[in-house]
Amino acid sequence: VQLQASGGGLVQAGGSLRLSCAASGRTFSRYVMGWFRQAPGKEREFVAAITRGGGSTYYVDSVKGRFTISRDNAKNTVYLQMNSLKPEDTAVYYCAADYGSPGYSNSRTSYDYWGQGTLVTVSS
Repeated sequence: VQLQASGGGLVQAGGSLRLSCAASGRTFSRYVMGWFRQAPGKEREFVAAITRGGGSTYYVDSVKGRFTISRDNAKNTVYLQMNSLKPEDTAVYYCAADYGSPGYSNSRTSYDYWGQGTLVTVSS
């Protein structure tokens, strides 16, 4: 599967952005989908994940209550709605697809396919 992330940009602190990740192929619903981010000089970290049917979602503590992951299997797309953005949210955001995990995973090594990344910059 090929993933194409979009929606990044420059936003002031307290603002919102919605990231989208479009997947190719007919098997999108078989994948757990996740969002990761990588800030300059830091390792790539888990942000959020959503199960295959969209019934369960998971977040890193630092974004709980501010970010929402969702998916539309009919459109082969996963979204990340980001509200109340903070300067520390500045990073390149990557979407990823996990075929094998039974539920979800927050480990980079579980994900089989990655998008190219989209830059989110939050100014103070």
